[in-house]
Amino acid sequence: MTNRERLLAIMDGKSPDRIPWIPRLLIWHRAHTMLGSLPDRFEGMALREVEADLGMGTPARDGRVFSPVQGGDVEITERKEGTSVVTTYRTPKGSVSTRYQTSDELESIGLPSLEMEHMIKGPDDFAPVEYLLEYTTYEPTYDAYLDYEAEVGDDGYPLVPAGDCPLHHYLQKFCGYENGFFLLHDFTDKVEHLFDLMTDLDRDRVWPLVTESPARLILHGLHLDSSLTPPPLFEKYITPYYQEFAEHLHGRGKKLCMHAYNDSSQILGHIQAAGFDMAETFTTDPIVDCTIEETREAWGTSVIVWGAVPSTILEDSCTDADFETYMRRLFRAVAPGDAFILGVADNVMPAARLDRLERVAEMVEEWGDYPVNPEHIP
Repeated sequence: MTNRERLLAIMDGKSPDRIPWIPRLLIWHRAHTMLGSLPDRFEGMALREVEADLGMGTPARDGRVFSPVQGGDVEITERKEGTSVVTTYRTPKGSVSTRYQTSDELESIGLPSLEMEHMIKGPDDFAPVEYLLEYTTYEPTYDAYLDYEAEVGDDGYPLVPAGDCPLHHYLQKFCGYENGFFLLHDFTDKVEHLFDLMTDLDRDRVWPLVTESPARLILHGLHLDSSLTPPPLFEKYITPYYQEFAEHLHGRGKKLCMHAYNDSSQILGHIQAAGFDMAETFTTDPIVDCTIEETREAWGTSVIVWGAVPSTILEDSCTDADFETYMRRLFRAVAPGDAFILGVADNVMPAARLDRLERVAEMVEEWGDYPVNPEHIP
């Protein structure tokens, strides 16, 4: 089977011929290319070529089925302040701004700038943000998606980003977590009005474009975490949203995936109840408290796990012995191999050792054929 066939089989609840090995190698490849430290054998090779050389599939995260268009009476300006870029959005309801900051270190390895100031800083900022949302429309980009899917070919299957739930988008992008929680407590009515508006706009403008699109694997939601989106908040603000959205997707034969670079230990049942079919870049110990064993016990094969290789075990901070021990434990835990895609949580970082990436590919060859037999893992 090809990696595309393996992914489609897993999405359809079938068994692949072997466990797919599909990590996110972009940051590692870009950093070493920019630093001039790419191994000699990869010199001049594109990312997809390096992935193939290392026995990997491609995560195919660049497909899009819609494009947002900001309308209304909005003026957007940018100005540089040292290493920061300040973007101001002027609307009839007031102005809001963001500040992104970079550094020489980030730029040297191709990592993006960090958002240091968010649009919503206080209660007066809700009105202009709501205006921006109300005057945002979305254009389908189905032909571009189909071209991208054809380009990916047998190396993978597109995982298509389509947004986030209102609560988490508010916390991560509009306010920042700390300020977002304070505002939710102090100005609950304003925050919940924003959530209702975001849900209505998603339902009316975004969901139809996604459900009618040719894409089948939809990435919606990220970093839903035991501490930052704990069970009470999850049940109140997240579960109802995703249950409704998932029903739309499932009715069209599509799968709902979340970006799970977070600690899921306290919300495993909530993720399942919300209607998620897959958790991508799924993160386990030693990065977080959640283990692959408790995850498989909670989900069985009802939620596909894509990930489970912590990025830190690929680096020198982890001994060779501990790396080998963890990987053997992982293969045993996911046997016989249903509903599982081997990947890295969250990315293969620049410090990852090439020999360990090669070793994972060897393990897939040695132990990854379906059905995985724990007795064959030394």
